[in-house]
Amino acid sequence: MSDFERRTVDTLIGVAGELATRGWLRATSGNLSVKDPDSGRIYITRSGSDKQRLTPADVLTLSAEGNILAGVGKPSFETPVHLAIYRHTSSGAVFHVHTVYNNLVSRYADDMGVRFHDHEMLKALGHWQEDAAVTLPVVPNFAHIPQLAEAVAQAVNPRVPAVLLKKHGIYAFGETADAALRHLEAFEFLFEWLCLDRLSEAAARHPVTLS
Repeated sequence: MSDFERRTVDTLIGVAGELATRGWLRATSGNLSVKDPDSGRIYITRSGSDKQRLTPADVLTLSAEGNILAGVGKPSFETPVHLAIYRHTSSGAVFHVHTVYNNLVSRYADDMGVRFHDHEMLKALGHWQEDAAVTLPVVPNFAHIPQLAEAVAQAVNPRVPAVLLKKHGIYAFGETADAALRHLEAFEFLFEWLCLDRLSEAAARHPVTLS
């Protein structure tokens, strides 16, 4: 195992543990990958792996086309989506998680996506203007993975480092694992904020008296 491979595996194990602790990778859900910019190889979590207890054996090495080069077992079922994102962006990492908040937001999103504007957290996505606005693409949760991968590929926006799947989860990506994690954290913050903001608005319109 090369130094890059060792560092990459350690990174995936570390990120998986951190996200699992937050409850973002429950019941073996989600998948994580990192791409070697030199060889084009992709390191991705094994299908069905417990992300809170991820080991080096749970990380498979794939070619840029998705063929298994090293490792035992099957790569994530959603590997084609990761490959599509790598093909259409300059990303070096893709992290996919299912959370309560991203599912709630996706449920009520329209075909135009989810718009966030005038929010401090947009700086974490690289938007520093005072009137910054970001529209997160939302795609249907197709059961047929090649169809899902194509939908994600068509939705990718180079200025918005993520795609949200209806009633499923989010794919966040970045040029490095650190960047992908930062983008994921930013969007999850925005999802939580949006849900709680809507809840507070509803409570203001229909106050409840406790006695």
